[in-house]
Amino acid sequence: MKFITTFRITSMKLYIKNMVCDRCKTIVQSEIEKIGFQYNNVGIGVVNTEKQITSLQRSQFDAALKKHGFELINDQNNELIDKLKIAITELEVYSDEDLKISFTDFIGLSADDNFISLNKLFAEIEGVTIEKYIISHKIARVKELLVYDDLSLSEIAKKMHYSNTAKLSSQFRRITGLTPTHFRQLRNSRILNPELN
Repeated sequence: MKFITTFRITSMKLYIKNMVCDRCKTIVQSEIEKIGFQYNNVGIGVVNTEKQITSLQRSQFDAALKKHGFELINDQNNELIDKLKIAITELEVYSDEDLKISFTDFIGLSADDNFISLNKLFAEIEGVTIEKYIISHKIARVKELLVYDDLSLSEIAKKMHYSNTAKLSSQFRRITGLTPTHFRQLRNSRILNPELN
């Protein structure tokens, strides 16, 4: 009597630290193609593979990612933290829509967990609370918009979900020590006069 064993080939998700933009996705896709495993798509912080990858492919991929400042995540808690970071990135950087729920509700729903326990875990691993992480992330994005876009301060405030320009300016100054207008002037003068850098 002959027994036929059927193996189910399942896809998997690979979580990656430090991916924040479309350029990151391009780099990751390039490394996947060099190694040669099949994937369905690459998102910010995650790769969906067509099937399980081998341990050799995983170690090759991790080594390749580290050359670019990325890293595969193994620990379940780190996966959860990275999911939170991805949710925050999508919320702050890629969404121009008005937020219909609070940050705490959004984050709790994104991770399917209680915000208080998530915040504690996040602080243990990252060294900052979720709120402080969101603020630093927002200010970094505001800096980019001030330097590389022609948006007014009120347009930036709206895009970044501040209730008004005064709140944006106050938070920006608290974090950077400069007003948004002063920061834009300094950066523009350095771009126009590279010798000032």
